[in-house]
Amino acid sequence: MGPFGRRFVESGDAMKRRIVGVVPARWGSSRFEGKPLADLCGKPMIWWVWSRARQAPSLEEVVVATDDERIRAACEGFGALVRMTSSRHETATDRLCEVADQVPADLYVMVNGDEPLVSGADVERVIPADFDPGAVVVTNLMTSVVEPAEIVDVTNLKVVVNARNEALFISRSPIPYPKGEVDFRFQKFVGVGAFTRPALDWYRSTPRGPVESIEENDSFRFIENGKPVLYFDARCKTLSVDTPADRLRVEARLRSIGAVG
Repeated sequence: MGPFGRRFVESGDAMKRRIVGVVPARWGSSRFEGKPLADLCGKPMIWWVWSRARQAPSLEEVVVATDDERIRAACEGFGALVRMTSSRHETATDRLCEVADQVPADLYVMVNGDEPLVSGADVERVIPADFDPGAVVVTNLMTSVVEPAEIVDVTNLKVVVNARNEALFISRSPIPYPKGEVDFRFQKFVGVGAFTRPALDWYRSTPRGPVESIEENDSFRFIENGKPVLYFDARCKTLSVDTPADRLRVEARLRSIGAVG
């Protein structure tokens, strides 16, 4: 059946493997310093991400991985498990690798700390059923672009997949270019991914390639070397928080659905 097996986890399947959620959260950000603690409806953004990830039934536990004592104190204040990690990590996947050295699991589900609108059901969708924990397995979520402005917004990563839902290319540019057909459903990256331990070990031991260096997207570590990155369509409405303006839009969305902390 291969390393991925069926597309989604069915009832009881996830219990066969130890699956851990990890929320990377760093203080430093060129566009929005300290954003994990940005207020959203009375709660820090990291609380929204952590609490929603905990609603995914397959996750045995959810760990916040940070390099900052302010984030650690806030997270422990609302009951989260926290692992302190190096401040030298260049990517969230690097931070996840350090957590994997401390927390044993068959699959690590990384939920980006700037995705407060992602639900537990969305997180569950990234978990492949019957995956081989001894193989290099990498999955991610994508969803349809609903606002035309998002297509040209460089903060949104656009995703193109093949017939097997494996990533062909990911870019901040609007891809594919609609020359021959304009009736096309663009897909954007959602900050939820899953990795087996061998996938993380392979990632850590493999240098950056030219496309990863240009796009600054670490999924290309796998793609450039012929390792499939499988994308599941979450069909969710999400907005990652990259700037203070994004925070205001996300807070308005939360209030519109009555999700007050």
